[in-house]
Amino acid sequence: MAQLSPKPEWLKVRVPGGDTYHHLKETFRKLDLHTVCEEARCPNVGECWREGTATVMLLGDVCTRGCRFCAVTTGDPRGAVDVREPEHVARAIARLELQYVVMTMVNRDDLLDGGADHVARTVHRLHALRPDLLIETLVGDFQGHMSAVDAVVDAGPDVFAHNVEVVRRLTRAIRDVRSSYDQSLAVLRRAKERQRRLAADAAERGAPAPRRLTKSSIMVGIGETDDEVLEALRDLRAAGVDIVTLGQYLRPTPKHAPVQRFVEPEAFAAFERAALEMGFLYAASAPLVRSSYKAAEVFVRSLIDRSDGAAQQPASAAAGDAAAARVEALLEERLAVARREAARISAELDPTEAPPASAPRLVPASSLIRR
Repeated sequence: MAQLSPKPEWLKVRVPGGDTYHHLKETFRKLDLHTVCEEARCPNVGECWREGTATVMLLGDVCTRGCRFCAVTTGDPRGAVDVREPEHVARAIARLELQYVVMTMVNRDDLLDGGADHVARTVHRLHALRPDLLIETLVGDFQGHMSAVDAVVDAGPDVFAHNVEVVRRLTRAIRDVRSSYDQSLAVLRRAKERQRRLAADAAERGAPAPRRLTKSSIMVGIGETDDEVLEALRDLRAAGVDIVTLGQYLRPTPKHAPVQRFVEPEAFAAFERAALEMGFLYAASAPLVRSSYKAAEVFVRSLIDRSDGAAQQPASAAAGDAAAARVEALLEERLAVARREAARISAELDPTEAPPASAPRLVPASSLIRR
């Protein structure tokens, strides 16, 4: 079986390093920020951090669900929420030379709103401190409560992400019983509808409407067929998803679901072509791609490629090189802005400043109300 076979060459990566990587790692420690990039031992951490992208976990590290692919601790947090976290995380991230941040979360079924208000407050505060920073929220399904989805979308993240994780047939076997393939699609559909409504409202007021996108991710190699992957892609596109990522499932421990096959790079390339033909703005599909893989670049390419028509028809090598140069130039420009803004915030905020130690660690009252 695949789990007993040595990993193929295309799944081997270099140990991350470089000045930017080590600087960010040291800064995360000083600011007491926990990144999924490190804790999940993501193989792309070096690439993403060099481009100014990082993924931060909110709402603790204990998940109320127990999916068979995920190594996050399962338990009952009993409503424990650090009400200081939105302010602390926003201030900490604002000091970093990041151009794109992914704020993800564990499932918090112990909270009546699933933690949506907590995520929304973090987004609001970070927007206030660093308007230049692109923000992606990678959230759970909130048990299908659409008011919670609305709360996160209304906070204005540039990308609303929720992962369908696996194809329909495998959902019940791989994801927690409280998760549902159709529920995930409904969450993504609602997020896109809400984004469109907010954009329409802004247009009526004559206000600029920033581009807001939706995103999802599929793991392969866990027992699905290629046809089922294509079916999942069609379902996601029908739900209005703009960006999709596909990557190889790797078993975190022997207790988790086994790897059934190592999908070859050529198959990933075929999935990517199929996704673009379906109308996705961008698809990142490769063995080592993860949900937040080089998210800044994926976001930029999702806009540039469509404006160039690259997602509609194959481009020449020269056109492809030109588009790549545009992406690289824009990323460097955004990084320069990020460095300047991070320095400004660091000067304005006392780095030793911290909330009072006596601040209560209670669930916000708004989290006790299901709207």
